[in-house]
Amino acid sequence: MTTERATQIGIDRLVRLAWLEQTASLVLGGGTAADIKSSLQTDLCSAFRSARPAERGSLGKTITILMKVWKTTPPDLVELKEAGLDLLHRMPKSERMAVHWGMTMAVYPFWANVAAQVGRLLKLQGAVTASQVQRRMREQYGERETVSRRTRYALRSFVDWGVLRETDCKGTYEPLAGETIVNVDLAVWLIEAVLQSGVSGSTTLKGLIDSAALFPFRLPRLSHGDLAAFSQRLEVITHNLDEELVVLGDPISRKTSDV
Repeated sequence: MTTERATQIGIDRLVRLAWLEQTASLVLGGGTAADIKSSLQTDLCSAFRSARPAERGSLGKTITILMKVWKTTPPDLVELKEAGLDLLHRMPKSERMAVHWGMTMAVYPFWANVAAQVGRLLKLQGAVTASQVQRRMREQYGERETVSRRTRYALRSFVDWGVLRETDCKGTYEPLAGETIVNVDLAVWLIEAVLQSGVSGSTTLKGLIDSAALFPFRLPRLSHGDLAAFSQRLEVITHNLDEELVVLGDPISRKTSDV
């Protein structure tokens, strides 16, 4: 992950799951960046008060986020994106949320960081408040109102995705039923997405499976063999005899080995 992406907040709008699903469908349909952008401008304009394409307003900023996740992806994430699109192509719509979550985490580590803070707090106390998450995010990104405001966008997005529910106490959230991941291919891909986001405090296989950033999902127990079978982009290093560390492989060496 680049230093610029790690320190960038990026998420400055509500990101609806349905909009990411629509964007990915357009990409899978083979549309060019210009065609996809034009389609999104037409289809999403009714959701925004000011939707004139010539203005860099909410619609334009939202489309930039959607495009960056599934079309104009950073070069170092292209392989992850292509694998994610393949998963989306093979999965029913009802099971695709995890793929959109993982790709959004990788492209926007701020999203992953908010998710990780939420996941840790939920594990500790069963519910979270926006102020608790905002305080932790300001500790990491700086004491700026921008950080608090964009944390709210992420939390509102989590509600839209159906992974959190705001309680009767305004600003307090509790988790909805988590999704059990049974597809090993998807589980391995999600581990790679966590590594790409840079938010995991651990690179052990168990630590990645239990990553707080993946709080809406329950991953199966995975082995060294599962990672080797389902991804050429991950490497497992045995540490202290009984501990397995997972690292991102070198893309240059992979290209060389394919020749």
